[in-house]
Amino acid sequence: MKVLVTGAHGQLARSLAERAASRSDMQMVAIGRPGLDLAQEGSAARAIEAVRPDVIINAAAYTAVDKAEDEPQLAFRINAEAAGEVASAGARVGAAVIQVSTDYVFDGRTEGPYREDSSTHPLGVYGASKLAGEERVRAANSRHAIVRTAWVYSPFARNFVTTIVEAARTRDVLTVVDDQAGSPTSALDLAEGLLRMAGTWNGSPQLGLGETYHLAGAGVASWYGVAEFVMSECRRHRLACASVRPIRTADWPTRAARPASSVLDSGKFAATFEFAMPDWRQSMAAVVARLAGDAVPGS
Repeated sequence: MKVLVTGAHGQLARSLAERAASRSDMQMVAIGRPGLDLAQEGSAARAIEAVRPDVIINAAAYTAVDKAEDEPQLAFRINAEAAGEVASAGARVGAAVIQVSTDYVFDGRTEGPYREDSSTHPLGVYGASKLAGEERVRAANSRHAIVRTAWVYSPFARNFVTTIVEAARTRDVLTVVDDQAGSPTSALDLAEGLLRMAGTWNGSPQLGLGETYHLAGAGVASWYGVAEFVMSECRRHRLACASVRPIRTADWPTRAARPASSVLDSGKFAATFEFAMPDWRQSMAAVVARLAGDAVPGS
């Protein structure tokens, strides 16, 4: 099975490449800019037609949540229009497409975890552009799966965990929002689940196609809770530490509104593909260990 991954330099694509390296049943081709630039019309189609994959994982996205408020045209170009182009090009070469989406399609006002059939109502441009991308993919390629995830972190690139670890090197106190709840998700775990989905199609080519799934770390946390946990792991690995002070969202105004609670229920994915995500603490501890140099890649 040949799998094409967009956004080769992003944390999810790098995690997919790492996890796929040990799979003899998959040939992974990761392409990023300039070879595949979702900001440029036609770029994705040319790359897909050249590679002719069996499965496409669209891991590339415009993810600057606050900046998107000032660049809505670019956000919609990458997250919506280009997502549709990826799906359409996939349909032309006979490829299934996995469109990675986000918890930000929800407004955070619903009690309890969000299910796939929960009403969507994005609060900002980023969430709206990703929701529009879902709709474009559904319309362009019947052999699709939408996979929403949340609060993604990894040992790679810039994300909340690596930012907190870096900040602790120069600051004694970190102030972190404590009234937003979500599902912290390791990009490595997410990659494992997406590869499980794609690999299933070798023997069951129609399983789960045309469906929407949630795939996020098990458990619930606030950003403050994540920061506290990261600092406890940093102390354990003798890395620089800082104390963490909780604040309210109102005390940390941002250009874009965030959902107050966007916990995702991943039960449908687990039931369909027999893959359950680990507890976020277990996976985050492994990421901090890697950052500390106490673990080898792939462990």
